[in-house]
Amino acid sequence: MLELDNVVRRFGDRCVVDHVSFRVDEGRMTGFVGGNGAGKTTTMRMIMGVLALSGGEIRWNGTPVTAADRRGFGYMPEERGLYPKQTVLGQLVYLGRLRGLTARAAERSASDLIDRLSLTEKRTERLESLSLGNQQRVQIAAALIGEPHLLVLDEPFSGLDPHAVDSMAELLREHTDRGVPVLFSSHQLELVERLCDDLVIQAAGRTLARGTADSLRRRGRVRHRLVTGGPTDWVRGVKGVDVITSENGTALLELATDDVADRLLAEALRRGPVREFAEIVPSVADVFREMTAA
Repeated sequence: MLELDNVVRRFGDRCVVDHVSFRVDEGRMTGFVGGNGAGKTTTMRMIMGVLALSGGEIRWNGTPVTAADRRGFGYMPEERGLYPKQTVLGQLVYLGRLRGLTARAAERSASDLIDRLSLTEKRTERLESLSLGNQQRVQIAAALIGEPHLLVLDEPFSGLDPHAVDSMAELLREHTDRGVPVLFSSHQLELVERLCDDLVIQAAGRTLARGTADSLRRRGRVRHRLVTGGPTDWVRGVKGVDVITSENGTALLELATDDVADRLLAEALRRGPVREFAEIVPSVADVFREMTAA
C-alpha cells in the first residue's frame, strides 16, 4: 500500500502541493484527477523520488519509501522519456535489465508486452519512426516491464484510440488482480469513472475529495426526474422542492430532504399517471466540475 501523509512541495515561495494525503490500496486502481496546475504531476514525481518533499511523508507498506522500494515501481511520466533512436524491443529489453531481469527474462517480458499492446509489427522499428499513439504504447510497456510492485502512471491513456484504451485497461486490471496498487492521472473523467475503484480529486495543490466513485458521486447534487401524463407546473408549489426545469410533462427537481420524495410522488399519483420518478445521481465529471468551479 502507498500512503501520502501531508505531502508538501514548494518551489521558492510558491506551494504547488499543499498537505496532500491519500492512499493507494493493494489491488485497487486509483484515479488521480484535477485540472492543469493541480499538482498531480509534481505529486507523482515525489512518489517516484524525482522531486524531494518539502514536508510530509510518503510510505510504502507502512514504512517511509526508500530508493530500493522505488526500483520496484513502474513509472510512466507525462512527457515521453524513452530513447528515440533505439528500437522498440531493444530499449524495452534494456529497461528490463535495469530492473534486474536476466537477458532472457527481459526479452520474454518485452515481447509479451509488445504483443499485448499490438506493437508486434513495430518491434524492430526505432521509436522516432512511430506514430504518437504507438510511442505512447511503448512508454506504457516500459512502465509495466518486470512485474512492478506499484504502478504510477501520468496520463497513460493520452493519445490512445479506443481499442488501445481497452487493451491498456485490461493489462492494468490484470496487475490489480495480482494485488498491485495502480495510481494514474487522467483528464478523461468518464474513463476514470469506468475503470477506477477509488478517486482522488485535486485542485490548486490540495486534495478536495477522495473515495470510491460511487461515494464521490453521492457527494454531488442528486436530482430527481418526474415524468407524468400531464402538466407538471404544480410541482413549484410543493414545499421542499426546487424546480430546475418543468416542461412537456417532465420536471427536473432537487429535493430538500428524503421525505419530500414520498410526498411529491403521492401528489403526482393523485393527479394522474406517473410514467417515471427516478433519482439522477451525478457523474464523476459533474462532481468534479462542481468541486472545482471558481
